[in-house]
Amino acid sequence: MDTETGLERKFARFGDGLEVQDGSVIAGYASLFGAVDQGNDVVEPGAYAASLAALGEKGARVKMLWQHDPTQPIGTWDEVREDGKGLWVKGRLLDSVAKGREAMALIEAGAIDGLSIGYRTRKATKNSKGQRLLTELELWEVSLVTFPMLPSARITAKSEETDLDRSLRDMAAAFEGARAELARR
Repeated sequence: MDTETGLERKFARFGDGLEVQDGSVIAGYASLFGAVDQGNDVVEPGAYAASLAALGEKGARVKMLWQHDPTQPIGTWDEVREDGKGLWVKGRLLDSVAKGREAMALIEAGAIDGLSIGYRTRKATKNSKGQRLLTELELWEVSLVTFPMLPSARITAKSEETDLDRSLRDMAAAFEGARAELARR
């Protein structure tokens, strides 16, 4: 834990990576509910809900970083959501950023396939096994990492983004911006 900011990060060494497809779009679970990680922590369902809602209200996004380094953003997470399994993310590596190109090459080679969260614990309890049950987290970032703390936090899909994908995303952003402007009036 960073004692100055209270920000926690999770790293661990384990297992084999997944094969990924060509392209710049990546997706996977950055956190799984009910899974015990290498730090003896367990994220409970709903732990991210308040944080994601607060980010949405501000129009802010969870950052995509390289190895939890705040000086090295490498892309953007277009979707970050909780589902019945955990925290699912989908985003784009930026090929206009040197580290983004490097990350793409490493993912394509199978050298990197881990995802890891950077967060601040808001609410937690201990269970009878001594595990910390994380019930509310303030999510700051999701990083591509060599060694995630949770072995199953992996990139599960990577694909080429099409012109249609970019156009639809840009149109959705324009509509969202117009909706926000109308709501302010």
